[in-house]
Amino acid sequence: MPDSRSPSVRSEPRLSEKIEEGPVLKESALADGTYHQARVAGKAERKHFFSPPDASLAEAVNRDADNVEFTEEEERAVRRKIDVRVLSLVVCSYIFNQFDRTNIGNAHVLKPFNQNFGITDNNKWTLALSIFYVGYCILEMPANVLQRYIGANRFFFLSLTWWGIASLSFVYAKGYAGLLVLRVLLGIGEAGYYAGMIYYLSFWYKRSELAMRISLCMTGTLPGAIGGLLAFGLVRAHTSLLTGWQFLFLIEAIPTLIMAFAILLFLPSFPFTASFLTPREKAIAQARVNRDHRPQSHGGMSGWTGFKAVVNDVNAWALMIIYASFNVGVATISYFLPTLINELGFSPLSSQGLTVAPYAVGWFMVFFQAWHSDRTRDRGYHIMLSTAISCVGYVVLAALAGRGTSSRMIGGRYFALFLVVGGNYSLFPLVMSWAANVFSPTSKRGVGTAFIVSISNCVSIASPQIYFDSNDDFRIGHAIAAACLFASFMSAFLLRTRLARLNKRRAEKIRAMTEEESEQMKSRTAENEEVWDDDPRYVFMT
Repeated sequence: MPDSRSPSVRSEPRLSEKIEEGPVLKESALADGTYHQARVAGKAERKHFFSPPDASLAEAVNRDADNVEFTEEEERAVRRKIDVRVLSLVVCSYIFNQFDRTNIGNAHVLKPFNQNFGITDNNKWTLALSIFYVGYCILEMPANVLQRYIGANRFFFLSLTWWGIASLSFVYAKGYAGLLVLRVLLGIGEAGYYAGMIYYLSFWYKRSELAMRISLCMTGTLPGAIGGLLAFGLVRAHTSLLTGWQFLFLIEAIPTLIMAFAILLFLPSFPFTASFLTPREKAIAQARVNRDHRPQSHGGMSGWTGFKAVVNDVNAWALMIIYASFNVGVATISYFLPTLINELGFSPLSSQGLTVAPYAVGWFMVFFQAWHSDRTRDRGYHIMLSTAISCVGYVVLAALAGRGTSSRMIGGRYFALFLVVGGNYSLFPLVMSWAANVFSPTSKRGVGTAFIVSISNCVSIASPQIYFDSNDDFRIGHAIAAACLFASFMSAFLLRTRLARLNKRRAEKIRAMTEEESEQMKSRTAENEEVWDDDPRYVFMT
């Protein structure tokens, strides 16, 4: 039999290859989840940094995953190991991402920062916020294709290094033109990161586990609370070389660069490359997700084919509308929260400290919504609840804008910020985990999540411009944001209704099939191949 191993894998003779294997030994190795991995001996080698992960390793682990037998306790143990290694690294990287993206909002309430970069009016400020999304929008989908090709750890290393250097450059940059250039570079560095992390986590977790994990890492509430505390302390620092706002950018950029190397060295690209798992644990980790949605690291649709499939999918456009609509609120509140609190009559330093409470309370709402969504296996109703809460918050802000600074008015507007922050940020894990559940195969899922984020960020280019009426306490801006949240609510309602009806029709179609028709349908899907989302057997999470 010819040797079908990839040339990028070192082959070393094993004792099991020198002796004739009996059926009992082979059956035991199959059940143990190590049989096929034992035939791909040695460690995978890549020719250069941009070489793709080896396909033979992925195939071996997937074949073992189809045969491995394991208990619930073993599955929980493997999941804990994944949480400790994979999730902890993702959480840390996202915290630093949010620091570097939103520290400009904390710096904006300080006069020395505005003087250094020539921000003399609200129009210049909103343009500096908007221009961030240009590179982010253009490069989102190409970045996702690159991630799938070279692996997550190498892609995220490039991403964190790029935006970390861009953020660090703020310390010594001067002038408005310099500010705009650095904002564009920051957006380029972050392109593909958010959608890429959602796509990456789908290789490790079941669909019913995804929203809660995303809530722990991919939401701005926890970084927002920590960032507010850091800003409250750092902006007070002064030396002969650096002033307060420069310390803010410096201290928050350096950990990002350190994290980039930690990601490169310790974050596995896929379960089959995880050095912290034994061969049996790799098979169990792969089997968990294979029996849920069978993600594939290789093969499937090409980038262009996946793009065409997504563009022609009504579900993709509905999810894009949901995401783009609520992201109008997120793209403004993440930058304007210190400013909105400052407008209530608090000092710049107090404004930064007062951002902590809305973010902290918001994090509990984010976690509870995601946990309950996973527990009930529902996305649509939870999204509608979060959009309604945020919409109410914006309505209150719009209604109380310009009505004085009495303690009653200040209290009402500050309370509304809690609703806005909690409602907006709880939508991130819900919507993106819904997108990961709606698209199949994996190649379409990767392009689909990138498509949603990319198109939505085109809208985000204009989002900061809705807060043009600073003289009227941003009344019109709050009203526009409320309307966008209502549009997100209606889109979620319509999409959930559509998916529920599709599931019902598909179930009826399968029940009506003869045994011969059912076998023919199954035969169209090759062994180890994913069920596509247009297949009657595919069940959408609603």
